[in-house]
Amino acid sequence: MHAIPLRHALLQWRTLAVLLGFALLVALLSVDRVHAWLAALLATAEPVIAAYPVWGAVAFVLVSALSAMLAFLSSALLVPVAVYSWGTTTTVLLLWLGWWLGGACAFAIGRLLRRPLVHSVRTQRLVTLYVDRVPRNARFPLVFVLQLALPSEVPGYLCGLLGVRFSTYAPALMLAELPYAIGTVMVGQGLIERQAGMLMAVIAAGLALSLGAVWLLRRWVKR
Repeated sequence: MHAIPLRHALLQWRTLAVLLGFALLVALLSVDRVHAWLAALLATAEPVIAAYPVWGAVAFVLVSALSAMLAFLSSALLVPVAVYSWGTTTTVLLLWLGWWLGGACAFAIGRLLRRPLVHSVRTQRLVTLYVDRVPRNARFPLVFVLQLALPSEVPGYLCGLLGVRFSTYAPALMLAELPYAIGTVMVGQGLIERQAGMLMAVIAAGLALSLGAVWLLRRWVKR
């Protein structure tokens, strides 16, 4: 009964999102006017961030945290500005920290409120699908695969709702978000420098990682 929702909820949305994102990035790289607009935007944002470096970093971390909790919000649009202003290493660390804080907050909301911060059809469908399939004593490997395979707003709430230990969830969240943070920043750098080859490689690697995690999760759930 759940085979069709599982296939469509995970594989279809992830593949379609990556392909659409790749098409958008290629368009941004190929159109000189669009790239010139991006460069002008980055040049305008840099002095603002330079004037308020601490508050700029705090705001970026908070937006990243919210994007890990809300399906309709994404911090990816701010990444090129962050890379242009702070460099790749600092941006990776700030994005990673924000996503970890967002996941930890989603976990706490699931544990205390037993409901997501904002209801959405996708989140509710995935939580309903897995709440009876993930054991309450889930260990690190399963939680890690959940974090890699599911949309970012789902695993924290699901693990909190199920009562998974935070000492298990926290390191799994930290490890799972790191490659995505690195990949997102590399995409932002590729946009700024118009490196189509790097963009293709990073997106292909991210898609392979994501779909591989989905495949592992499906096998785990079937068992």
